Amino acid sequence: MPDFAVTLRDLERRFGDFVAVNRISLDVNRGEIFGFLGPNGAGKSTTIRMLCGLLEPSGGSGTVAGFDIRTQREQIKLNIGYMSQKFSLYDDLRVEENIDFYSGIYRIPRERKAARKAWVLEMAGLQEHRQARTGLLPAGWKQRLSLGCALLHEPQILFLDEPTSGVDPLSRRTFWDLIYQMASQDVTVFVTTHYMEEAEYCDRLALIYRGELVAMGTPGDMKGRLMADQVLSVSCDRPHEALGAASAVAGVRDAALFGQAIHLMTEDAEALAPLLRRDLAAAGFQVDAIERITPSLEDVFVSLIEARDRVDGAQKEFSA
Repeated sequence: MPDFAVTLRDLERRFGDFVAVNRISLDVNRGEIFGFLGPNGAGKSTTIRMLCGLLEPSGGSGTVAGFDIRTQREQIKLNIGYMSQKFSLYDDLRVEENIDFYSGIYRIPRERKAARKAWVLEMAGLQEHRQARTGLLPAGWKQRLSLGCALLHEPQILFLDEPTSGVDPLSRRTFWDLIYQMASQDVTVFVTTHYMEEAEYCDRLALIYRGELVAMGTPGDMKGRLMADQVLSVSCDRPHEALGAASAVAGVRDAALFGQAIHLMTEDAEALAPLLRRDLAAAGFQVDAIERITPSLEDVFVSLIEARDRVDGAQKEFSA
């Protein structure tokens, strides 16, 4: 295996005039959990399909497991595991039949099939349900079975495309325990997600927005080095209505709702707090608390996206 599990240089994918992935460059270390974070439509799935040999790049270069993403796509497919957000199982087959099917797809040697099937059933907790029809399984069980099928051939790189979409929080947590288990066995995990709490579980993150790489680093980096703004949390009545009034206060760069609180980005939280309290009270809102907080990854993401939008807006205005 090479030093890097994945390398990308100026990767690009166009669909006609639309640029879905715009000159992305990154490296993923062997054995790390690498998170690819961004909103729906940002280009995450398009990127992962190129890495898995399912879609040809329009430009740039890259390797996966040492194989070229342009010229060695079939070799890549044989050396990775892939699990999509639409569980890639056959609902009409029984649990055991799905495992047998994927054993054939991955060309598991005959003498290894029984052992690998037993491993999947144990990992997924489905020993007692091996004859159950897959379509009748709860989403969390389907998810674990799909992961097991993706790992049947013991790949060293595992691609997970929105793997926890549509499952309950408990099943999501259990699934991440399995991901940690895989990473502890030196399996590289490349996971796309739009759940900010999941991003905290990754060793490193790349934020993608409108097809472009906005930032990359550890979760700690994202909340420290990459977060120039300070964050104020405001607790008040009618937060949905108060959001507009808070956004209009001088010194507020960005504002967003976080549950029942409002998070505000500013250069100087200490100077903004009394102005914010005064203006919200004048607008008829009861302010319970205003405090500076450590930014969450969601705060960082909002700040970086808003900054990118301001740059794009300025460029469009200049070129108009």
